[in-house]
Amino acid sequence: MEIKLKSLKFDAGEKLTAFVEKKVARLEKFFEGVVTEAEVTLENLKEGKQAKIHIHVPGDDLLIERTADTFENAITGCVDAMKEKLTRAKEKKFEN
Repeated sequence: MEIKLKSLKFDAGEKLTAFVEKKVARLEKFFEGVVTEAEVTLENLKEGKQAKIHIHVPGDDLLIERTADTFENAITGCVDAMKEKLTRAKEKKFEN
C-alpha cells in the first residue's frame, strides 16, 4: 500500500514518519487487494495534535479524524477506528 504523508505547518521527523507508515500499513490486511493508497495528514493545532486518514475504496471514501495530545496517540486512534470502518465496508460490499 502506498502511504502519502502530509504534515501541515511542521516537518515530520524520521521517527514519526516510520511510526505512521508502520501503523497505517497494517490497515491493508483488513480489505486486501482493495486498499492501495492511504493519505495521512498531520496538523499541529491549538487543541492538540490532529491526524486524518483518508482511504478510497471502490464506491466509497473513508475518512477518520482524531485529535490527541501526541501525534502517536492521534494516529493510533485513527488506525483503530479505520480498522472498524474498513471491516464494515468489506462486509457491506460482499453482502450485496
